[in-house]
Amino acid sequence: MVIKILGTGCANCKRLKRLAQEVLKDMNLNAQVVEVTDIPTIMSYGVSATPGLVIDEKLIGYGGVPSKTQLEQIIRRALLSCCG
Repeated sequence: MVIKILGTGCANCKRLKRLAQEVLKDMNLNAQVVEVTDIPTIMSYGVSATPGLVIDEKLIGYGGVPSKTQLEQIIRRALLSCCG
């Protein structure tokens, strides 16, 4: 699993990255968390507000930071959809 945080380094982008790392650790998952700061690349995902959240190349959402519980649910759904 690859989780991409789309943003230019704002406070919410950093918060989402830390939260993703925390949730992955809590769930005992080995996944890669990547920051994407290149604006043309961010825009190629259709993101109009940061931070954006992409899991395995699927845009999950943008413009806010989910709660820890919400992010856990998002990651669980992504695992189910990829690995059944």
